[in-house]
Amino acid sequence: MGYFEKHVFFCLNQRTQGEACCNDHDATAMRGHAKDRIKALGLDGKIRINTAGCLGRCSEGPVLVVYPEETWYTYVDIEDIDEIIDSHLVGNKVVERLKI
Repeated sequence: MGYFEKHVFFCLNQRTQGEACCNDHDATAMRGHAKDRIKALGLDGKIRINTAGCLGRCSEGPVLVVYPEETWYTYVDIEDIDEIIDSHLVGNKVVERLKI
């Protein structure tokens, strides 16, 4: 096993030409919320929340990916982020309705 049990990458790409991008959907704020929740749960030594540039799935955005499972998610709001944290990151159960 690696250093972290799970590694979460949030796409925070911001395009300037009006093209679809994750940061148009508050991706930076959602990443911040996830980071704060993981720390509040005392899991910041086991689960790493990271920033990523473009993950190449702009039309499905906003997106994040969880490793080592290679599970891709989209989300709409903080409630979706909390569900991913509670179900997948803590409970090891994929959130099928948000999976892409």
